[in-house]
Amino acid sequence: MIRMAFTLIGGGHWIGGYNYMLNLVRALSDYTPNRVQPVLFFGTDMDEKDVAPFELIKGVVVIRHTVFDATNKGKRLRQALLTGCDKMAATLFSAHDIDVVFESAQFYGWHFPVPVIAWIPDFQHRHLRHLFDFKTYWKREIGFRVQVLSGRHVMLSSGDARQDCEKFYPSTLGRTHVVRFGVPPVSDNGVNSARVVADAYDLPNIFFFLPNQFWVHKNHECVIHALSLLKARGVDVVVAASGKQSDPRDPEHFQQLQQLIESCNLERNFRLLGLIPHEHIAALMRSCAALINPSKFEGWSTTVEEAKVMGTPIILSSLSVHREQSLDALFFDPTSPEQLAVILENFTPMSSEKRMAMHKFATDAALINMERFAMEFSGLVEQQIKYRK
Repeated sequence: MIRMAFTLIGGGHWIGGYNYMLNLVRALSDYTPNRVQPVLFFGTDMDEKDVAPFELIKGVVVIRHTVFDATNKGKRLRQALLTGCDKMAATLFSAHDIDVVFESAQFYGWHFPVPVIAWIPDFQHRHLRHLFDFKTYWKREIGFRVQVLSGRHVMLSSGDARQDCEKFYPSTLGRTHVVRFGVPPVSDNGVNSARVVADAYDLPNIFFFLPNQFWVHKNHECVIHALSLLKARGVDVVVAASGKQSDPRDPEHFQQLQQLIESCNLERNFRLLGLIPHEHIAALMRSCAALINPSKFEGWSTTVEEAKVMGTPIILSSLSVHREQSLDALFFDPTSPEQLAVILENFTPMSSEKRMAMHKFATDAALINMERFAMEFSGLVEQQIKYRK
């Protein structure tokens, strides 16, 4: 069995990345337990609540070590760039018999002694350059470039991202691999149980759900303007929005959204729920009329996958990756609140009976998708081992 090293992706600043890693490790444990064993390396400074979910997964090895403390990150990166090898990580990986490494948002060096697979979630900085200051842009771009120049095989989560990768970094042709991720099915406790959670947030019987972090590119303002158009026409629609209410690239963004909501008198129509427990997100997905994702850019949306496994209707911005991810969604131009307003005004919620049937169908599909996720990922890992030999 191949022992593969992982380090934490995401965490508090990128919940989607953290959930991606959690779902990947679960998929490997459930569907390919005898092919790839995840060995997770966390710093001793890691919050226990972030580590605990991984420790509960069967067959997963969790190692806490100072090498991966935040205080060592800069030193390790300098060593990787100057000498070609993150020797601290290499020594630790060798001591734990690591066969291959999963590299995301870091760099182990071009002479690293263990095979490395680089995962690049998306190329947002190349498409939305204006959202990145000089330092942030080049930190991200140089990170990708050194991975590419090191001859890494690059894993991507969509065909759309693969096209971007090969366009922006042509030398990756022949070294890119698409592994579309999945999320596990959610048990259906019934619409009544889900409705209890919706009632706790004082939501009406018919509401739409937008569970995105409040980053600029998530495009919440399009939804707010759509609601304003509807209100002017006497149409009362409620959208509940959950997620972390800050954007490190634009600290004033959330406050500006609040001001927009107030100026349009939409406090009762655009409900700000804040950062809520994941089980509440699942319940609101179950009880909402539809999920909305108005984003101007995505790699492969976790919230869309979560809605799909519950059979929840989906309303999406017309990004090519969204069309790749969900064939059955309703689409609108992310620059057109008018298009979104028309969809919301004319949307007919499913009956509870149809939602139950959709949930059952989606659960079966999610199990197949999780197995595919694990099989494709394990196949890529095995391929890299053979490639290095």
